[in-house]
Amino acid sequence: MLASSGVPRPYARSRPLAIEEIEAPEPSAGEALVRIKAASLCRSDLSVVNGDRAWPLPIVPGHEAAGVVEAVGPEVTAVAPGEHVALVFLARCGRCARCAEGQAHLCEAGTRANREGRLLTGGPRLRWRGRPLHHHMGLAAFAELALVAEASLVRLPPEVPFTEASLFGCAGMCGAGTVLDTAGVRPGQSVAVIGLGGVGLAAVLGAVAAGATRIVAVDPSPAKRELARALGATDTVD
Repeated sequence: MLASSGVPRPYARSRPLAIEEIEAPEPSAGEALVRIKAASLCRSDLSVVNGDRAWPLPIVPGHEAAGVVEAVGPEVTAVAPGEHVALVFLARCGRCARCAEGQAHLCEAGTRANREGRLLTGGPRLRWRGRPLHHHMGLAAFAELALVAEASLVRLPPEVPFTEASLFGCAGMCGAGTVLDTAGVRPGQSVAVIGLGGVGLAAVLGAVAAGATRIVAVDPSPAKRELARALGATDTVD
């Protein structure tokens, strides 16, 4: 967890994160408790630690993860105990104007809940030393257990490895979603992906899935260009 931000050179000169025992209640209506099996590190997590992005504190970071549902609250129908899930960083209410327009990634209620460090269902629901402990992006995934809104979960086939699945809820959907949904790339078209971090590489995969004939991957790193080719890029540029 993180109690203060804006620290100098995190993990070069300072150690801002701490491992603490916290209090997590049983899931209420519309909530699920997930045992985290894998969590990945996004650049956005560093922005929380160093204070580049202001979040209510104290907070449990982490917004890319996958795990197994341990328990569900009343009225939960999308997932059941024992099922494998990916955690998605923006829960959708399904009722606001953005959701009605098919732009659930811009859900007004979900965005507001995230900025306030709580769940779509309310909160903050976590406690640390008797104080409210905020949820990063409605997930607080850097923990053994995560209490989340049902709308923050996507059920996974059990054969999908947790390590790969942990990327689905942020880098995967941002990169591939840009290609498949926002740009609407169709078979036979050409795609250029500039920057081959996690999101960029997911965009390469999205272009492959869309049937793009030519996929140009651009990055100064030879290792990243090589990985992009392995994932399906047809051309690379430094």
